[in-house]
Amino acid sequence: MKSIIILCLFGLAAVAYARPNGTYTDKYDSINLDEILKNRRLLIPYVKCILDEGKCTPEGKELKSHIKEGLEEDCAKCTPTQRSGTRRVLAHLINHEPEYWTQLKAKYDSSGTYAAKHESELRELKA
Repeated sequence: MKSIIILCLFGLAAVAYARPNGTYTDKYDSINLDEILKNRRLLIPYVKCILDEGKCTPEGKELKSHIKEGLEEDCAKCTPTQRSGTRRVLAHLINHEPEYWTQLKAKYDSSGTYAAKHESELRELKA
């Protein structure tokens, strides 16, 4: 009986955490991406967090927790702000941080499946 109660509590917690429209939390959508992308001192800790090479801020942890699913589902649960921001950040990494871009691809897209879909388009995008 106790296990059923615990299972129900976990189920309720999961439902309470999920957004009603099925998107990721928009809690961090107001982060100033331009400020981060223009300042390597701000950018590199995020990259290192995602690569498991450094500490993570709360927003870094949130991002990292959704990378795999976001790639596999083509950002289906992203808000419009997250979708746009993702494109800007990836374009910046591809065009200005190729060594980190290579490391990120190796970690999250070793087969090149997802990068192949968007990389050439993002190379042309000014970030």
